[in-house]
Amino acid sequence: MKVDLSYLRNMSAGNKDLVLEMISIFKSQVIEFSGSMDQYLRNREYEQLGRLAHKAKSSILIMGLTDLAADLKKLENLAKAGEQTEIYPAFIEKFKKETGEALEELDDVANNIDIYL
Repeated sequence: MKVDLSYLRNMSAGNKDLVLEMISIFKSQVIEFSGSMDQYLRNREYEQLGRLAHKAKSSILIMGLTDLAADLKKLENLAKAGEQTEIYPAFIEKFKKETGEALEELDDVANNIDIYL
């Protein structure tokens, strides 16, 4: 499983409604983040892209996607400095791929919440 719900389980103290709400928020954020990343890259708004990577990192960590969070930290630092702009698309594509896989897993979690908590 790509997601690690340990933090979410501890934070929610097993409250199913809270976990489902956090999953729902995560889903909407991922969609927003993906679109904004594309826009900032297209418009060469690298400082904004770095800020968004920082914001996304928090949401990603809640779902236990630590490797992706580390990549977002790299993107954040590079984008804020406007360095190595040619590799930003790879970071964004990885973000989309991994969050897409995570969303599929989280749909399963939401549909079988009793098993996962």
